[in-house]
Amino acid sequence: MKATLAAGVALGALTAPELARAQDATSLDDVIVTAQRREQSLQDVPITISVVSAETLQALAADDIGDISAFVPGLSVSNSSPTQARYNIRGVSTSDFGVGTDPAVGVYVDGVYAARSGAGLLAFSDVARIEVLKGPQGTLFGRNSAAGAVSITTNKPSDEFEARLGIRLGEYDKRRLEGLINLPINDDMALRVNALVNRRDGWLTDAATGEDYDREDNWAARAALRWDIAPRTRMILSWTHDEIDQDARPAIGVVAIPAAPGLPTYPADPADYTNPFDLRVLNDAIDNHETRRLDEGVLTITHAFGDIDFTSLTSARSFATENREDEDGTNRPDLYFDTNNREKNRSWYQEFRFAGESGAFNWIAGASYYSEHAEQRSDTYATTDSINTILTNAAGAPLFSLADMILAGASIPASTLGHSWQEDMINEGDFDATAVFADVIWAANDRLNLTFGLRYTRDNKTFQWLNGPRVAPELDAILNDPTINFVLSTFMGPALDYLYADYVFDLSGLAGVPCDNGVTVQEGVTCERSDSWEDLSPRFVADYQLTDSAMIFFSYAKGYKAGGFNSVEVASRFDNEDVQNFEIGLKSDLGANARVNVSAFRYDYDGKQSIRLVTPGGGGVPQYLIETSDDEAWGVDMQLELEPLEGLRLFANAQYIDATYKRKVTTSGDLAGQPTGEPLWSASAGVSYRHDLAEMGSLDMQLIHAYRGEGRCNTTSTGQGSCVKTPWFDPSEAQNRTDARLYWRTPSERYQVGVYVNNLFDNQYVTGVNNITASTLGTPFVNITEPRMWGVDLTYTY
Repeated sequence: MKATLAAGVALGALTAPELARAQDATSLDDVIVTAQRREQSLQDVPITISVVSAETLQALAADDIGDISAFVPGLSVSNSSPTQARYNIRGVSTSDFGVGTDPAVGVYVDGVYAARSGAGLLAFSDVARIEVLKGPQGTLFGRNSAAGAVSITTNKPSDEFEARLGIRLGEYDKRRLEGLINLPINDDMALRVNALVNRRDGWLTDAATGEDYDREDNWAARAALRWDIAPRTRMILSWTHDEIDQDARPAIGVVAIPAAPGLPTYPADPADYTNPFDLRVLNDAIDNHETRRLDEGVLTITHAFGDIDFTSLTSARSFATENREDEDGTNRPDLYFDTNNREKNRSWYQEFRFAGESGAFNWIAGASYYSEHAEQRSDTYATTDSINTILTNAAGAPLFSLADMILAGASIPASTLGHSWQEDMINEGDFDATAVFADVIWAANDRLNLTFGLRYTRDNKTFQWLNGPRVAPELDAILNDPTINFVLSTFMGPALDYLYADYVFDLSGLAGVPCDNGVTVQEGVTCERSDSWEDLSPRFVADYQLTDSAMIFFSYAKGYKAGGFNSVEVASRFDNEDVQNFEIGLKSDLGANARVNVSAFRYDYDGKQSIRLVTPGGGGVPQYLIETSDDEAWGVDMQLELEPLEGLRLFANAQYIDATYKRKVTTSGDLAGQPTGEPLWSASAGVSYRHDLAEMGSLDMQLIHAYRGEGRCNTTSTGQGSCVKTPWFDPSEAQNRTDARLYWRTPSERYQVGVYVNNLFDNQYVTGVNNITASTLGTPFVNITEPRMWGVDLTYTY
């Protein structure tokens, strides 16, 4: 059905305007952006912006924004788990995966906030451009864009018939089918429909079962109806569906596992880590999967009241995700541990916006309301065998083995080993945010513009935690047998209680902490907390036109991220995060064929929240705990474009950033003055060339390289897995990636055939050591980046 939908959309289809727009993108003509909620030339906007065109997405064979982030210096997107993606701009991100907190980078699709990480990484579907706005955007875009914003703009229904069918085939049986049709219905109405199906086999193989991992299987569809209700009134109603049903990220173990019943060395020594690049994967997660089903409807109404333009933006969104993944990197029952993050989310957004121009003033003002209901379950799965290993490693007390010895000595044919074990944290939250905002650009004279903006926001949040007793029905059936219980209690005494205890979500350290609903923290009781936060986010900008083709600007902007709650730390609460950003820049066109943009920035980030995996004193299961820090950074962004010859385009982008802690107190001490981990340099550069073959059509060649510098370590980096030194890999090493593409078009541009290679030089890197089970089972594991992949694109347009 999915493939039929994509093909059916396309068969009515197929179009040259898309290719014409791609051709235009290779020139240095004006690029129109909406970074200031107004349509403006990129060179006239006093904000540091990276724009990714539809042509670049095609050249990179990108399926989602995680595939292009390496080529946008200053932007990092982890997309190994698409339902738990993390965005980072200028070294600022949110590490917490829970629904009680919000991201520091706002993601917007056609002006609508994408909110949770579970909905922040969607398949590219008929995208016109992507704007990456660096630095806080709190005034114009609102809450949770303290580090910056990613604004994705899709193509709107037009009055021209368009249609396209594209097929991408590649290595590991890559199959991507996309179809588009834009249908003018009459003089006042047009319908645009796009659908795609993307599948790929896994490139990792389980050494024991032969099963593939890292398979892709997703499909998406989008429909938009435009209706010009009256000469000055327009309505666009759109619906988006995005569905994923694929493998969760695999865990690649990096320690030697002896034959059973032997256990890996505890604690693991990085000097003994094995080579993860030999791809000897051993995973045994039950029902390994990652799924998402998202639906969203957006209604946009615009009306011109004389010289004032009115916009109403209404959005209703719902999605559900699951992500059950291996957490031990082995296939041993006595080392078994996996997790399943499950979310359900419903949100509503309404914005009213007015804009106009009066004399020397260009202004925009409005109000918005956001409401969200979120549910999350953090399910953890183990076996009584692996809990026995945890007790052995942490306390030298293999109590389940001891219980079995007692039962065997009493000639009782039962065993406490070999049974399932589950612990859950259940969260629910209701959140709403109300805001009013205004932004005015004053043309003080022919060359000087002054911009003043202000947004007031109020956030209200109510959050719940519920952790019940561990779930082990088969074990309980044995332990609760009167004879067995009598024998075990006689010989084990109080130690028998440890067979009933929680180890993953142990609330004993929080006992007695008050909640807002009249209870204290305890197992099996819902704890609720409510709070509200207010914020004023101003911005001031002065831009001056040095010449007709060169502008300098200075800006101050404040970003704001709402306070919240750690979903796995019961009764936790944290305050707002605030960032103050100062920036000075130059935007210049050096003739018709060269463009140089440079900006320098400095920010102070106060109250930044992060979660860190902390092992309790004396050992035991590590816990995710909230830590607060104050950060500071300064840096430079640089952009260069050249078109020295017709058809030949060169570009380069780079960012230098020195990000350090002003204050961060951990169990390792105060990290003040130490780097936050962000590399000093990230850069990308590329060349594209179009060769005219006259009656034979044209040949396009593109080569793009991305570089991310070496990560900067601090005192806690090794424990968190980002700076471990091993004989085989270094997670903090610099990374390089090169993508290439060659494609041919007919003179009419109706047919296109292309060949692409991603990661041309087959560079693979470890993206960090995951220590979630290192201190309990002795089983650290890693993820690695994808190998070289190649494929072909076939496009037919009409």
